[in-house]
Amino acid sequence: MESQDIDPKNQEIVDNRELNIWEALIPIIALVGMLAYNVFVFGDDALSGSNQFILLLGAAVAALVGFFNKTSFDTMMEEVAQNIKSTAGAIIILLMVGALAGTWLISGIIPTMIYYGLQILNPSIFLAACVVICAIISVATGSSWTTSATVGIALIGIANALDISLGMTAGAILSGAYFGDKLSPLSDTTNLAPAMAGTDLFTHIQYMLYTTVPTITITLLVFIIIGFNIETSGTADTSAILASIDAAFNINPWLFLVPVIVIFMIIKKTSPLIALLIGTLLGGIAALIFQPEIVAGLGGSETLTFKSGYMGVMNAITVDTAIETTNENLNDLFAASGMAGMLGTIWLIICAMTFGGVMDAIGALARISKFMLNLFDSTFGLFASTVATCIGLNATASDQYLAIVVPGKMYAKAYRDKGLAPENLSRTLEDSGTVTSVLVPYNTCGAYQSGVLGVSVADYFIYAIFNWLSPFMTLIFAAFSIKIRTLKESKTA
Repeated sequence: MESQDIDPKNQEIVDNRELNIWEALIPIIALVGMLAYNVFVFGDDALSGSNQFILLLGAAVAALVGFFNKTSFDTMMEEVAQNIKSTAGAIIILLMVGALAGTWLISGIIPTMIYYGLQILNPSIFLAACVVICAIISVATGSSWTTSATVGIALIGIANALDISLGMTAGAILSGAYFGDKLSPLSDTTNLAPAMAGTDLFTHIQYMLYTTVPTITITLLVFIIIGFNIETSGTADTSAILASIDAAFNINPWLFLVPVIVIFMIIKKTSPLIALLIGTLLGGIAALIFQPEIVAGLGGSETLTFKSGYMGVMNAITVDTAIETTNENLNDLFAASGMAGMLGTIWLIICAMTFGGVMDAIGALARISKFMLNLFDSTFGLFASTVATCIGLNATASDQYLAIVVPGKMYAKAYRDKGLAPENLSRTLEDSGTVTSVLVPYNTCGAYQSGVLGVSVADYFIYAIFNWLSPFMTLIFAAFSIKIRTLKESKTA
């Protein structure tokens, strides 16, 4: 995820002794039932607004449970406010990603990436290349969000032109992006997990390699096999597509300088918000230099003036923008929604965090975690309980951070009591908390990635191989006692 100022000491977990496990589960059962029926009725349109209201209804059910268990309305609202406040950075980033996508379209940056990408990336290796490219960028930046907002958008465009499944492509992009998000020392989750478990950063990263390397290897092999067996109709028409792009935009390699500057700033630990803002402004300047006719047209004029230039760039940043070409298939591709296009995703995040905030306030998250902790007595059971809790919190609290913080605090003592080194817990938190967040449509990560890439979670879920395989890999290691380090071994190391 994006780098934010996270103080683990401030992450408080509410424990309500009045609440029993069955009461804690009532809001979850109600939410799952309502979401299932809503999706059945609305299908793919459920995320257009009805799912958001269902999340609020789920919060209302949780609030009723809270009232019956001596939790005040003010307490619940305070927790909701804190939850929404914690997503302020993510919401602003979403708006800036929409703005950046708009200026990078009209400046020709994204079309240029697609233009050269079509010539370099053969369809048979395209999906595997997506994994590798996104993994490299994400390790360098520590951010799966920045990776998706830059190279991810371009790769989706190339896949569209090659007629390769966008679900497959998004899955490959996210597999690579979350590989880096999970391992990079610049990533906030990579720093948060060891802080919660009680180990140091580089011990945590080194220990994660045992499960992460096999998982990414399997992911790559699957995409290589898929790549050599998919049929595409876009390859035969590549020359026509290239000609259409060239006719609509002034394609120039100098345009690559803008994304390079943005990625360099992220690597140098510049705030993602600042990097995205500068990337947006540089995109606007590049548009005025390289695509003056396009900017003038968006500003309602035939010639570029200060007024038409200003209007054209501001329209690209804020509202829907479309560039017509001679190829009908490219017209949908060369369209951006600006900041306005991200409002639906922001709406979803706010509603999801409302549900998560009420669940935390009434003590349901703590009660469910404790129940899971007491459910298993064996070492494997402890790992399985951690995995289940992390995934469950991604689905109920709708936040990647809570899926790391809550189990981290709840299970740290249990791992020590069994003589297990804290890096076992920190690795499991990442293997199941960090990577599965993107598989939940209304989680902050799932909502963001779906909105940025323009591909629904349902379409990319099965192809986000690295993300759903990681929890299974950590359970396999636990079941066969592979690289399960004890406290004595950790002290010796």
